[in-house]
Amino acid sequence: MDKLLTQFLAVADAGSLSGAATALFITQPTLSFNMNKLEQTVGAALFERSSRGMTLTRYGETLYENARLMQRLYDNTLNAIADQKRGTERGISIGSGYSWWTMFLRDMVVAYQREFPKAPVQISLGNQLRLMDQMLSGDISMFLAHEIDGLSGAIGTDFVPLTRVYNAFFVRKGHPLLERAQTLTEIDAYPIVISSLAESRHERFFDPARRRTRVETVFDRTSVAFRTNSLAACVDYALATDAVLVHTHVMREDFRSRGLIEVEQRDEPRRAVTGIYVLKERRGEDRVEELITRITAAAHAALPPFRSDADPVAAR
Repeated sequence: MDKLLTQFLAVADAGSLSGAATALFITQPTLSFNMNKLEQTVGAALFERSSRGMTLTRYGETLYENARLMQRLYDNTLNAIADQKRGTERGISIGSGYSWWTMFLRDMVVAYQREFPKAPVQISLGNQLRLMDQMLSGDISMFLAHEIDGLSGAIGTDFVPLTRVYNAFFVRKGHPLLERAQTLTEIDAYPIVISSLAESRHERFFDPARRRTRVETVFDRTSVAFRTNSLAACVDYALATDAVLVHTHVMREDFRSRGLIEVEQRDEPRRAVTGIYVLKERRGEDRVEELITRITAAAHAALPPFRSDADPVAAR
């Protein structure tokens, strides 16, 4: 891909010339000169510069989204050629939250490699925003996660719904919250633990207007006492304290085996949809559609299938 666009993406992601120059192994004056040259070519200011770093202007945002698209197409082309040379066209790269790996994706991957023993498999486990970043960078072809509230439509993703879930609350044995059914207010009185990091570079995924009218995102919640991208660390923390681990209800049996018990909620919990995120530009590709079909079948074998008019109690 064009050198100036590659450097532009690096500056946008790093938020500073110094950080991007270090990542690109070039000098900061050279990078500054090239960004000025790019702005002259485009005919518009791409960055707002301040003592805190560099942020994209609206022109820069437009160039960023299209440059990422060009980079993905270029990288995917090179990867496809490399796969053909290695004879590994059936390799897969998927992202997933911890719950879906445990519930069905692990078994699907094992079955896939039995069918295609030479196919390399890359699985990235983590929170939905980090996985979105990896998909946009071309590191994974798709990922499984909750539907992301407030996501900007400019990103260009499709969402394939799989099932409905709800956020449950898990605490150590003997915790006061296990004495009876609890309201959300009573649960929120205790420290909250979640397996999502609030990384500022991911805020660009959200539409500010929609964030004002929809539920809070990972950047809005301030009552969290402990965050980490390691589910094991979350479990350890909850076992050692009075903190409450917030996680998908489908993990209740797995957590119980580790010593964490689900808190009974007095009110019907709010449901969310879990599904597959994939780039719109890749829909229709045979390999992508085949993989979506495989994941969907595996998910429906382990969890109730999504229905838009599903009874929330029955879906439990």
